[in-house]
This record gives sequence, structure tokens and C-alpha cells, in this order.
Amino acid sequence: MVRANGAVSLRELARVVQTSEVTVRRDVRALEAEGLLDRRHGGAVLPGGFTRESGFPQKSHLASAEKTAIADLAAGLVGEGEAVVVGAGTTTQELARRLARVPGLTVVTNSLLVAQALAHANRVEVVMTGGTLRGSNYALVGSGAEQSLQGLRVSRAFLSGTGLTAERGLSTSNMLSASVDRALVQAAAEVVVLADHTKLGSDTMFQTVPTDLITRLVTDEPPAHEERAAGELQALADQGVQISLAGSHQPPAEAPPPPAAGGGRSGGGGVRREAPLPGQRRTVHGAPPPGGPQLRGGAGPGPLGEQQLGERGRMADLRRR
Repeated sequence: MVRANGAVSLRELARVVQTSEVTVRRDVRALEAEGLLDRRHGGAVLPGGFTRESGFPQKSHLASAEKTAIADLAAGLVGEGEAVVVGAGTTTQELARRLARVPGLTVVTNSLLVAQALAHANRVEVVMTGGTLRGSNYALVGSGAEQSLQGLRVSRAFLSGTGLTAERGLSTSNMLSASVDRALVQAAAEVVVLADHTKLGSDTMFQTVPTDLITRLVTDEPPAHEERAAGELQALADQGVQISLAGSHQPPAEAPPPPAAGGGRSGGGGVRREAPLPGQRRTVHGAPPPGGPQLRGGAGPGPLGEQQLGERGRMADLRRR
């Protein structure tokens, strides 16, 4: 699966091999030790992932449910009559599909996929940048794209990327894409990053948005076992990034007013947490108490020989996939 798609989530691997994510995570760690793949938060990629970038078909299948939830939440940030820029990416494509319902909206984009999603929205005006087509992600890049953004000013920029850390901010593995994303940031008063939890803690070659320019991060809540991703979220919040967690069952908020000219973070640089960050205690109705029964994948415990045979068979299955 990793060879075919370039990347795969632990959740998908667990579904395919019919075992738990805990077991898959241990197996992926062993495969990484053999040099067969590189681990990423919530998934695995082919070796050399620091500079490798998966194409659109591979990205579209990775964390698709999380991207949908993120797009649903981010769409609530856009109000009637606003002007925004939307960068290239599979998550921003999902956002564009929802922005088609916002009347009087103007969307500036360098993404053919974003433009296609809005093509039949009668009440939305779409402005395309110039530039050279980059086929792997259907985006316009190069000096033509960057020059077309000069002198532009909109309320918000919605961007995605390959990795996000508190230390470097948003990053991508392609230099041309990074350069256009920087131009998109310069055109906006506020920057909203859309990134699922598998990108938290990942650092790639070219920085696009430093942390101090990120106004808000819209992401999904990392699973309980993703301690590094949860720590990265907390570090981003500590640096003043507003965190919005999709799928946290919070009532949708009304779209905030367009930011005042001049950019910068609103609210005096304070941290606005719209949902409990991972690690904070909260009551989940219907959840088992700590130390209670846990779901386990595979058959129940058996003789040691049977467990070893099962692990060998599972590892062989993962190598084939």
C-alpha cells in the first residue's frame, strides 16, 4: 500500500490487515528499522519522505475523513461577501466545495481543483492566478503566479502543506509551491492553516508560513496515542496560534468579522481554544473508565508459539502491502 500510494495512515493499515492500530504501530516501527518505510504521525511513507511529495491521487486517499471534517469547520469562518485566497491541496479542495454555498464570495486561487469545485457556484466569483501548471497537484506556480498576486489584499488565506511544526510553521517539499504560498500569505490579513493530525510534527524542506504568521490552525484531534502530535498542538497554542479542532462536537460558531487591514493576529495575540486540546481532561459520555476494557484486534491470547506465528504472518502481510 505504501509503495502504491506513497503514504498510508495507520487507521487504513489496521483496517486492511484486520488488527488494532496499536499492533500496526509496533509493526511499522519494525519495518522502519529495516529501512522499508519512514514513520510519520498517524501513518507511514516511503523512505526519504523529507523531500518526497506524494501526488494528488495518493494524497486524496490519506486521512480523507479528517480532511472532510476540517473543511466543514473551516467553511464556517467565511462570511457572505468576503474575499479570500485558497491555496492548492486536497484539504483546500474540500473547503472549496463548501464555499460554493457562500453568497457574494470572491475566491482567488492558484489551484485548478479549487477553481473546478467552484466553477458552477453562481454567486461566487473565482479569480485564477497566472503561472505554470504543476501537474502533480494541479497548481499554478512560478513567477507568473507570484506576480499576479502583487497588490492584492483579502481578508483570509486558507493554506495547507506537507508538514507543520511549532518551530518552523508550515512547510512543503516543493520549492515552487512554497514560493507561491508565501505570496498568498502576503496578500491576506489573516492566515488559516488546514492540516490533519498526520502532518503535525512533520517537517519538510521549504518553509511556507512561519508560526508567527499563522492566525489559526484548523485540524482534527489526534488519537490518544499520538503524544507528539498532541504536544505539537500545545506548542502551537502556546505561541498564540488559535486552535480549532474538527470533530470535537462543539456547536458551530458564526463566521468571525473580516480582519482589519494591516494583518496580524486578532485578540491581542491571545490563545483562543475552541475545543479541549489533547491531554486536557474532559468527560466523554459512553466512554469506558480509565483502566477499563480496551478493544483489541485479532484473536484472543493463545500459546506463545501461536502469537509468534501470528505476528510473523502479519509482518509478512504488511511487507507485501
